[in-house]
Amino acid sequence: MTADARARTGLWLVGARGSVGTTAALGLAALAAGHAGAAGCVTAAPAFDGLPLPGWGDLVVGGHDVSDVSLAKRAEALVDAGMIPAPLLAATAHALDAADAEVRPGHRGPLVPGGSQQQVAERLAGDITGFAARHDLARVVVVDVSSTEPPAHPTPAHDDPAALVAAVQEPGRVVLPPSSVAAYAAVLAGASYAGFTPSAGLGLPALQALAAEAGVPVAGQDGKTGQTWLRTVLAPAFADRGLRVLSWAGTNLLGGGDGATLADPEAVRSKLASKTRGLRDLTGSDVTPLHIDHVPDLGDVKVAWDHVHAEGFLGSRITLQTTWSAYDSMLAAPMVLDLARLLALAHAGGAAGVVPELGFFFKDPWGSDRHAAADQAGDLVRWAQGLAA
Repeated sequence: MTADARARTGLWLVGARGSVGTTAALGLAALAAGHAGAAGCVTAAPAFDGLPLPGWGDLVVGGHDVSDVSLAKRAEALVDAGMIPAPLLAATAHALDAADAEVRPGHRGPLVPGGSQQQVAERLAGDITGFAARHDLARVVVVDVSSTEPPAHPTPAHDDPAALVAAVQEPGRVVLPPSSVAAYAAVLAGASYAGFTPSAGLGLPALQALAAEAGVPVAGQDGKTGQTWLRTVLAPAFADRGLRVLSWAGTNLLGGGDGATLADPEAVRSKLASKTRGLRDLTGSDVTPLHIDHVPDLGDVKVAWDHVHAEGFLGSRITLQTTWSAYDSMLAAPMVLDLARLLALAHAGGAAGVVPELGFFFKDPWGSDRHAAADQAGDLVRWAQGLAA
């Protein structure tokens, strides 16, 4: 590993003007200027000391979004909601304006008449490569923090790289959901990629194969920010003690844009699948009901309840109940910054395709069937230290 991993790196956010993207951009500016500490950032832990990661000041923010609400305006709303301290907004306003100037129109709508998804992807990829050229960046990491989509409708082209490349060039044909068009654009631009939402993104086998061919490291899927992280800490403890989980029920209460999006019964299917898959693997129980409800007055606060029912010695019953409450964007933003640094390390180290060791950050990790948080943390540290060596 060379010092090249510390070179200036672009952080290109799909959904840059949302709450997570805004919090990540503002938080990065605060860290770079010394206005805040790095609590919540995994890569600031002692295990990562001395590794050739980009510094906070080496990361440059840009992105795509379909919204015309600026990062500064979004940040003002987050200040009004009590999530971000007003002095931090004042201290980072210039950096937010600079990042917002690098946000380009994203893709969510239909194709223009006679247009193809290849043309859309090439336009998005051009935005990324232009960003890299303007800022003399050694590499760009794309992180999807946009709104959750419904599950993608399967098609044979999703499994066959050659068929997919042919399909996206057909005028008028829609073979990829918008998140996967953005992911394909990252591959075309030679950028690393992280799927932080449960949307399809680069989770399709054909796109992952194209990323490996292009020498692009990728990781996903669906950021493991709060409730699911706590579950993957607790569930292995039951197994270690020889206790059998009978059921694990949960409820999420969400406000803000995320809650409004997940009020759509189609969109919520993606989130429910990613949140329950790991828990089922860890407990061996299919009785893991989970409900997600939209409560608008909560704003960016997420409240999560869990009720665990287990069997102990001689058939005795054990009950554990937990309550989790936090600003979800404050949990997600430092993980986005960690992924930017670690994928820059992966790219500099020659990694290509799925990086399973980054599964620590995700509910439904690509390339890995490990879900226990402690095991994933160990894998992550060993991988990063080994790559740096």
